[in-house]
Amino acid sequence: MSPFDDLGAIGAIEIWDGVLARTVDGELCSLAVVELGPGAVVAEHRHANEQLGLVLEGSVSFRIGDEERVLGPGGTWRIPSSTPHEVHAGPEGAVVVDVFAPARDDWAALER
Repeated sequence: MSPFDDLGAIGAIEIWDGVLARTVDGELCSLAVVELGPGAVVAEHRHANEQLGLVLEGSVSFRIGDEERVLGPGGTWRIPSSTPHEVHAGPEGAVVVDVFAPARDDWAALER
């Protein structure tokens, strides 16, 4: 398997309704480029993975624990393991990058 790929060649997986992700998975972490449609909602959830992220395009209203922020391009976040969080995409949708550690092995079972 080559250590190189092209994002456009990676099959998208639907994580939630209106939310598609393309992932690059390593042994210890996962990188995901996530496309959120206009007004898409990622309902409150939590996972054992630590999560870091960055908005590339559009906007999101992001709640982590009890703190909420509206983030545009350049906005970042850090979600400790097992912390509840939710996201609402803005009216134009959003493209974000997420990094998870350890790797998101639960997404591997989803259809591409």
